[in-house]
Amino acid sequence: MLNAAAKPLVKLVDRYLPDPFIFVLLLSIVVFAAAVIFEQQSPLQVLQIWGDGFWGLLSFSMQMLLVLVTGFMLASTPLVNAILNRLAGRAKSAGQAIVLVTVVSLAASWLNWGFGLVVGALFAKALARKVKVDYRLLVASAYSGFIVWHGGLAGSIPLIIATPGHFTESIIGVISTSSTIFSGFNLLLLAILFVAIPLVNYLMLPKAADSMYVDPAKLQQHPLPASDTDRPADKLENSLLLALLVGFAGLGYLIQYFVKGGGLNLNIVNFLFLFLAIVLHGTPRRLLHSLQQAMQGGAGIVIQFPFYAGIMAMMVQSGLAQSLSQWFVSFATAETLAFWSFISAGIVNIFVPSGGGQWAVQAPIMLPAALELGADVSRVAMAVAWGDAWTNLIQPFWALPVLAIAGLKAKDIMGFCLLQLVVTGVIISLVLSFA
Repeated sequence: MLNAAAKPLVKLVDRYLPDPFIFVLLLSIVVFAAAVIFEQQSPLQVLQIWGDGFWGLLSFSMQMLLVLVTGFMLASTPLVNAILNRLAGRAKSAGQAIVLVTVVSLAASWLNWGFGLVVGALFAKALARKVKVDYRLLVASAYSGFIVWHGGLAGSIPLIIATPGHFTESIIGVISTSSTIFSGFNLLLLAILFVAIPLVNYLMLPKAADSMYVDPAKLQQHPLPASDTDRPADKLENSLLLALLVGFAGLGYLIQYFVKGGGLNLNIVNFLFLFLAIVLHGTPRRLLHSLQQAMQGGAGIVIQFPFYAGIMAMMVQSGLAQSLSQWFVSFATAETLAFWSFISAGIVNIFVPSGGGQWAVQAPIMLPAALELGADVSRVAMAVAWGDAWTNLIQPFWALPVLAIAGLKAKDIMGFCLLQLVVTGVIISLVLSFA
């Protein structure tokens, strides 16, 4: 069983993995030093790049904070809470809970990565209220489903190169999603992962003596305090009419948006979660009470994302990311370029945790190399996409919303994710190379 292999990894990570904020500080120092040493940039130049780029993710930081907040508010509505609990009731054992949360997370992440992050974490909490199961592995299983997002409907790289006018159109033209997202090798890879990831999570189930359980009472929503005043302002706060007018207006916009052919993106997911929460909570007072609980887990996103923006700026503007990619390309062949693109993208993703941003760095290197070597361009593009998604398993950047919703720390789940990293890395490499 894989629980024997996972046990030392869990202990190793628990002992040595620092808080994600310490991780991002150390990462900042490492990238700063590498830019000075390997790219011959002066310390003052790198310092300037770091400071100028520090606020480059403000818009994205707000989006991620809203992923956490709107998802939590929606899940705390009586209707959604009842649905999650009903679905969670289908799991009768710890093993069934692990498999069920993994499959749900995989499916939701394939539809949209933001949707997958929130749904997986919220469903894990619902399952923990119903089944006695190791809570760390349960949340790790929910997060592990996130790995398929870049091979799914919201994958940024395949969608970019399928859009007329994209920045590499002069090199490769427009590549349809039939050659990327819906290609035979990508669908095969997804099918294998939809079986392998739940199975690996199931086999990692620790023995009862090694398990960490959570008191279901601690996962319950805090009850709404009674209103002991009768001010006019209280009547507005408890107004069903006010909530429904605004809530249905928002949902009306969404219907119009989808009728016109609009697709899912992070803003639309947040918009959907928010206005469904407004309608389903029924009154502004209930919504605000849920908001107060949701905001408790958002501090990590607020403080850490600016540091990641600084790291990304140093990696890109100093030339570090390009140099790393070129090094891998230097010894690749037509047959191995997809594999080395995958590995290089996985490493770059640790420092540039943004699919679109990473493609901007690696595309000018990988695509000309693919054309020169006669490699399959669409496969190389998807290799970069899968590499970007792969190392998210050990990148605290993306785990922050999940951890905040679940009430855990990165060290609690990363040992399990590390084993998944090895298994999925082998699977993805083999399919990209030989399928």
